[in-house]
Amino acid sequence: MNLAKPRVDIGLNTNNLEAMLAFWQGQIGVPFESVLPIRKGQKQHRHDLLGSVLKINHFADTLPGAPRAGYAEVLIARPGIANIQVFTDPQGTIASLVPPGTLGIEQIGIRLKVRDLEAHRRFYAQALGLTEVPHARGAAYKAGETVLLLEETDDAPPDAAFQGPGFRYITFQVFKVDEEHARILERGGREALKPTTLGTTARISMVRDPDGNWIEISQRASITGSLE
Repeated sequence: MNLAKPRVDIGLNTNNLEAMLAFWQGQIGVPFESVLPIRKGQKQHRHDLLGSVLKINHFADTLPGAPRAGYAEVLIARPGIANIQVFTDPQGTIASLVPPGTLGIEQIGIRLKVRDLEAHRRFYAQALGLTEVPHARGAAYKAGETVLLLEETDDAPPDAAFQGPGFRYITFQVFKVDEEHARILERGGREALKPTTLGTTARISMVRDPDGNWIEISQRASITGSLE
């Protein structure tokens, strides 16, 4: 995958905006950037997570009570701390502050629960084209500065839903979304959303991993300079 930004973004869904902002801004100390209206009844509160974007999507309508997706934890490298500090946000996502270098994380890490580690190894290495790096408890992949940590567990979802509270998707920023989307499908990825243009902001698509976890592929005009 030809990344336009060497970091992975994170998408969280909530009906409980005030508590989520208090947690991520106040307790974890993630700086707020802007609010992006997505559609009627949905606004995205964007935060700078060491160059990744933490996207807290606030929905006016009640989110369905879908089981949690496989995305289980965000690990944030925090200079100056000696030990791992573990917190849980109001939607159940674990947020851990870790000394830089922990599990190879110098920026952020994303822990993903999977049912079949070998199937996900093929997906992340072949379909997404990421490089595997050592990980004692499963498999790990680098996407620029971001580390994806895959761990096989019996409580991973069999068919993760996009709608629902909590951590629901990750985003890769690329130069040519149509090319990357087609390449992922050719190499075994599942299509969730065909490439589509969102005004003058971005052209995006969605694919799903072997457990159905949602992955956004985004060509953002502010990064690439063009949506063509």
